[in-house]
Amino acid sequence: MLDKFLASKPLYYKEIDYTRMPRAWESVRKHFSLPKIVHVIGTNGKGSSGRFLAHFLYKKNLKIGHYTSPHVLQFNERIWLNGSNVSDETLEVNHQKLLSILSSEFQESLSYFEYTTLLAMLVFQECDYIVLEAGLGGEYDATSVFGSDLTLVTPISIDHEAFLGDTVEKIATTKLNAVRKFAILGLQEYKKVYKVAKVLSRKKGIEVFRYDHFFNFDEIYEAKERIKSLTMADFFVDNLLLAMAGAKFFGFEIDFSEFDDFKLFGRCQKISQNVTIDVGHNVAAAKALYSHYKNSKIVLVYNSYLDKDYANILKILKPVIKRVELLPILNERVEQKEILEETLETLKIDFDNFKKINEDEHYLVFGSFSVVEEFLKYDGTQTQS
Repeated sequence: MLDKFLASKPLYYKEIDYTRMPRAWESVRKHFSLPKIVHVIGTNGKGSSGRFLAHFLYKKNLKIGHYTSPHVLQFNERIWLNGSNVSDETLEVNHQKLLSILSSEFQESLSYFEYTTLLAMLVFQECDYIVLEAGLGGEYDATSVFGSDLTLVTPISIDHEAFLGDTVEKIATTKLNAVRKFAILGLQEYKKVYKVAKVLSRKKGIEVFRYDHFFNFDEIYEAKERIKSLTMADFFVDNLLLAMAGAKFFGFEIDFSEFDDFKLFGRCQKISQNVTIDVGHNVAAAKALYSHYKNSKIVLVYNSYLDKDYANILKILKPVIKRVELLPILNERVEQKEILEETLETLKIDFDNFKKINEDEHYLVFGSFSVVEEFLKYDGTQTQS
């Protein structure tokens, strides 16, 4: 059974063997026949940009697979096939197929993410396009072994420094080294990303475009109106445009009415009149949320992994925070509650323990996928895309 198999694999590694996935792929690639692949890399906005593109292509009567991570409530969320999360039955059938072609060495040694990446590609073999979201990296990410016809680059900023580097230039270089042929850059907060892309373009002979190269003023206006009609935060406009730049690259004419029924689970998603959930966890996500809430006051339901820059995140959000309510999470990566409380005291932000939702206040549940998952289990809400 897939669930038992994956339960035996740790979700987090302090060190990663970057040679393992390429070796595993070489051992099984003859069993795969893959369609066009759009690789989505960056720091923030990968999930939404990828889903915008996958949704649009699916609406064009194509067979589409979208691989994203991590999941919130169910593993199936990671593998979106033709408009829906993949079924348990399809997962199990392909899990057994993968076990039949994968050596016992790789069955045992592949990480959770590496194995599930291969599993997704097996599920997607009959697709016309695969939208493939990188995990935390680029050049050495498990998703990079397959090659790609196009790479979409969402905003790159500081995150996962232990694996990717401690400067924007280093992180951008690591991520952009995943580009094989063509890349489209989304709007970048750090201009250094454009410089790194220009250097790599010359060095590797790849073509790099900016997303706004593909649009006129009227189309940008249409994108803004569509995001507004979906009651999504303004920052999703750039993600939608990046995705549609990808569609234009492949020759599709853009029709924003294709997004009338679009849904996005866990990304600044309003799940009730006074509760919004967001699976973001870094400084860039905090800046986007501050911009969204800058004229409001919210109760922040929060917790953080110890490797995140939570002091800076809370400092950015402080002007819109009425108070913080700490939600306990059972995870070895979570920061100690006492240290979080000391940080909140230093920042002079009121805080308490999370108990329940009051109807007369507005709440933002934020800090990681784990925070959102724990809240939804506690709250009893099962909201899926």
